[in-house]
Amino acid sequence: MFTGLVDDIGTIDRVLETDAGRELRVRCRYDDLLEGESIALNGACLTVRECGDGWFTVAAVVTTLGRTTIGGWREGTRVNLERALRAGERLGGHIVQGHVDCAGEVIAVVRHDDALLLDVVVPDEVALLMVQHGSVTVDGVSLTVNDLPAPGIFQLSIIEYTERHTTLGALGIGDRVHVEADVIAKHVQRLFAAQRAALT
Repeated sequence: MFTGLVDDIGTIDRVLETDAGRELRVRCRYDDLLEGESIALNGACLTVRECGDGWFTVAAVVTTLGRTTIGGWREGTRVNLERALRAGERLGGHIVQGHVDCAGEVIAVVRHDDALLLDVVVPDEVALLMVQHGSVTVDGVSLTVNDLPAPGIFQLSIIEYTERHTTLGALGIGDRVHVEADVIAKHVQRLFAAQRAALT
């Protein structure tokens, strides 16, 4: 699991189509990665295939490509990175699985005083899981839903620190982002759906 606290921004320096899937080589600051460990790239949990001082490779299979924006990543693409949480470490963000629910689209970017407001449109089934002031993961970053301005849309308020330490400050209208809804909301929805089905 992850917490949505990005600790590095990596840069893709090679993209190959291989038997293992779409393979990405990523430059990073890490020098102690291990083959087989989990790592989140823009919130998508992938497995380290090979690694060295300052680089690693991962591969995305067809299922992952269909649910994420990874198919459009190229050399030079910058990605938010987070290594899996170790037992006993602080849970500073919220519980993040690294399972992307959908690719949302940024439809508004507005500077408001000391914050950057982003409106993101998502499919109805994901929008139903959004709660004002609840948790959401966008491109791997643990964030708070600032507002729900319209059906199918949630708003984020990005603080200056997050702008500097993630890729979110560079987002513009039309950009697609990975969205993972709060896992607790998913379980609650599932339980209520089962209960409703049992009563009908």
